[in-house]
Amino acid sequence: MGESELLRRLPERVWATPYAGGRFPGSRAVAERPGLADGANCQLFAYEVLRHFAIDVPAWRSSDLWADTVLTERVTHARPLDLVLYNSTGEAWGAHVGVVVGEGRVLHLSAEVGRPAVWDTADFAARDRYRTCLGFKRVL
Repeated sequence: MGESELLRRLPERVWATPYAGGRFPGSRAVAERPGLADGANCQLFAYEVLRHFAIDVPAWRSSDLWADTVLTERVTHARPLDLVLYNSTGEAWGAHVGVVVGEGRVLHLSAEVGRPAVWDTADFAARDRYRTCLGFKRVL
């Protein structure tokens, strides 16, 4: 599936998701009101995008996602619907999570923009908080 088709298949509710840092996987706010309507952080958003395409991901924080070797694998060459992690350092704890949608293109939700956006890898590299690409994870 190409980038334009993948993005076109996302429902409006995904595109309308506001950034809400307190709505992360495993949080009380998400347990009480699941889904994206009340907003999401980057991890919750990325996992809900994958679920839309019938790819199920546990409610992991970024460091748990990066450490997992049972349900995901690290890959060197990303393809659409792989996850990518960015941080200011090489640490997975607190890393930003996005969904690869095309060659060098990532769909993500950040506090900086406030709504879902598609950035090139250069857009991440230009920001201190995202300057380090930890790598890619593929759900098995």
